[in-house]
Amino acid sequence: MAVTRDALWLAMIALAVLSTFGLRGLSRRRTQQRMVSERSLSALLDDVGAYVYIKDLDLRYRYVNRKVVEWFGRPVDSILGLRDQDFFDSATAEHLRSTDERVLQQGQRITVEEQNRQQAGQLPRTFLSVKQPLRDQQGRIHGLCGISTDITDLKLSEQKIRHLAVHDSLTGLPNRTLLLDRIHQAFQHFGRSRSDGALLFIDLDHFKLLNDTMGHAKGDLLLKQVAARLGRCLRQDDTLARLGGDEFVLLAENLGRDFADVTVGVKVLAERLRHELCAEPMELDGEQYFASASIGVALMSYVSGGTSASPADELLKRADMAMYEAKAAGRNQVKCFDPSMQRALHRRAELEFLIQEGLRLGQFQLAYQPVVDENGGVLGAEALARWPHPEKGAIAPGEFIAAAETSGQILALGAWILRAACAQLAAWGRSVDTRELTLSVNISARQVHQYDFVEQVAEVLRQSGADPRRLELELTESVFAHDFEIVSEKMRSLQRIGVRFSLDDFGTGYSSLTYLKRLPFHQIKIDQSFVRDLLHDENDAAIIRAVLILGESLGLEVVAEGVETAAHFQALRHLGGRRFQGYLFGRPGRAEEVRRTAVPVP
Repeated sequence: MAVTRDALWLAMIALAVLSTFGLRGLSRRRTQQRMVSERSLSALLDDVGAYVYIKDLDLRYRYVNRKVVEWFGRPVDSILGLRDQDFFDSATAEHLRSTDERVLQQGQRITVEEQNRQQAGQLPRTFLSVKQPLRDQQGRIHGLCGISTDITDLKLSEQKIRHLAVHDSLTGLPNRTLLLDRIHQAFQHFGRSRSDGALLFIDLDHFKLLNDTMGHAKGDLLLKQVAARLGRCLRQDDTLARLGGDEFVLLAENLGRDFADVTVGVKVLAERLRHELCAEPMELDGEQYFASASIGVALMSYVSGGTSASPADELLKRADMAMYEAKAAGRNQVKCFDPSMQRALHRRAELEFLIQEGLRLGQFQLAYQPVVDENGGVLGAEALARWPHPEKGAIAPGEFIAAAETSGQILALGAWILRAACAQLAAWGRSVDTRELTLSVNISARQVHQYDFVEQVAEVLRQSGADPRRLELELTESVFAHDFEIVSEKMRSLQRIGVRFSLDDFGTGYSSLTYLKRLPFHQIKIDQSFVRDLLHDENDAAIIRAVLILGESLGLEVVAEGVETAAHFQALRHLGGRRFQGYLFGRPGRAEEVRRTAVPVP
């Protein structure tokens, strides 16, 4: 029970009165003349929600209120005259004696926190105690009075708040704040001992897919089990932390001074972590789930000699880069940071800045590659982004699009591509020669997953005046990996206004047939990797024939990409191909060049 400041002072005054006039032997008549009765004062102190007491110079209890009686669990008569060692364990009694003697010797009031334990094995309680000396009419100290408030629950709450501030609430592991502090301390130790350390960045593979398909509750359960399994691999000096989501970090210190030995040792540790996660399935409320992780490793010695103002942040960044290299290499792997990754990071950062500037300054362009029928007649084109940078020359699409995807700038770039393509489609629609042409535009997964993607496309079509029936949006299977039903509904909404959809890179994924069955596609594109070896690989020829038959059965158009020679064209036509795209019919170029494509039919 909390005690207000007014109640505290009232209790202190009452104690002083009770001590001076009740316990020092003044007559009843004088007490009645100058003060309220002892009984009234005792009743007042019993109503105070704190522990009130008086001790004499020998530190024996001379008065206790009802709260103290309840705390000791004894009648008043069995408390008065005894000392603290009769109620508390030796450590508590000694601490209380020390503070009480300070009050008596110094003659000043003190405020102190006290942890009191009545007996061994009992949980201690924490009190905020105010103690002051008691003086007689001549000013001589004859005892002390005290009032103590039980603040145990408050201290526990404060401890919990402090713990939560630096620990992850789900797993109980240190969070980013505590991890960065530990890394900072590790660098200081490394500077003194020269014993190297390492940071291992551990990112679970396909965790978002687990959350989307099995639910966040099982995702949380998995994270707890991952924390437990990783914890089995820790040494005494290691720190395991969770940064958030499915990202864990292990700080390993004191790995040694020999660089070669440290490198081997940390790789062994990383492989042990990886194996610990994937060796046995996780049990998720009756369901088994095989987890795996991509792990990036960075050594402290790589950072300590640099000029980074924040070596902890730099070490974390390098381990993160190495982890992404493990992801790119196929996941469930271990990669160690090397300087080439740093150069790639700088290049990526530069590209991100240049992309932003390029969009602002209008540096990007669209090129158009024709799609033709079996007679070489142009049916339409695919819009492809190009970036002729004024200073750095032509920057490859694969490079700047990958950087845009990583940085999130693909949203701005994709929106520009869609606007520019629809403007061109509208221009074609104003000419008799080109108004029947279709135009396909590649759409990234990030674009589709925007909450207002349908509205964005509809607004671009409205503003440009383009015919929605001539617009084809090309999607890859990555679009459907998450939120399948939501994506499906967006596609159907755009289909209702005339927009058509094409499944790009068909045959390179594992679930394309499911998508064809459940989603409103009108076209599939055979990936150029099958076309490239068509003339020499019977398996590729068989796959293409099967896709063509499948497309015909489902009423879908099939476009073969990557047609570069007349021999490819003839072979595809022989297999039943009706639509083609590739260098044989024209490289990506200006919009006005699309209709000029003409291929002699053998």
